Amino acid sequence: MARWPNRTAGCVLILIRNYGQSTALQAGFDHAQGALIVTLDGDLQNDPVEIPRLLEFMDQQPEVDVVSGWRKQRQDRTWSRKLPSWVANRLISAVTGVRLHDYGCALKVYRRAVLDNLRLYGETHRFIAALAVEAGARMIEVPVLHHARVRGQSKYGIDRVFRVLLDLLWIKFSMRFLHRPLHAFGGVGFAFIGLGAAALFYLAVEKLVFGHDIGGRPLLLLGALLTLIGVQLLATGVLSELLTRIYHEPQGRRQYVLRRDQRAE
Repeated sequence: MARWPNRTAGCVLILIRNYGQSTALQAGFDHAQGALIVTLDGDLQNDPVEIPRLLEFMDQQPEVDVVSGWRKQRQDRTWSRKLPSWVANRLISAVTGVRLHDYGCALKVYRRAVLDNLRLYGETHRFIAALAVEAGARMIEVPVLHHARVRGQSKYGIDRVFRVLLDLLWIKFSMRFLHRPLHAFGGVGFAFIGLGAAALFYLAVEKLVFGHDIGGRPLLLLGALLTLIGVQLLATGVLSELLTRIYHEPQGRRQYVLRRDQRAE
């Protein structure tokens, strides 16, 4: 049987305004005190009766850090809701490499240690699972009940796909280059410099060897522009590396997370 926290009292957090779902979840994570944390949307399309079953999975598999719900039999009535979700799930899985059928299901159980190492901004709540796995968490996906909406109106639609794309750019960057931004900016910068240098070298041969006039050639402007952009990207990468070190070193922030400290045993 799952171990329920030995607490009889709780609290309701009331934000001063609507900051969005990611900020609301972060507020809950910051104030939660249990070893296990459950998230659930307030529209009751996901059934709270599933919570004990998910806790059972967590209790029976101590190596698992996240149990993610999967609305395998979705009860949404319109394709304007189903299609964007289908596209987003496959796109996020392809970009992050974390394979989930249902990123949008809010019914999840986390171990507190996983969330202590995550911070949510903007609308990154849909990527918690991918961020957790990137941080080293072990996750399983479990089918859960899903009910048709009976109250309120969904705010999700085709436009949400484009917002997912923008958030996904940041998630991809943070997962791959957050601690080595020069590799991201520098790689693109060298590519631009290479293209610009090749164009300028070609024009130099045209001028010096064949005596052709290159002053009015659009390629001259393009070569100079590509080279300049490449140098700026390299400079941006160097500045980003400095900012990364400024972020970690003064306050002693670590770039890694220990699953457990063997010395304590």
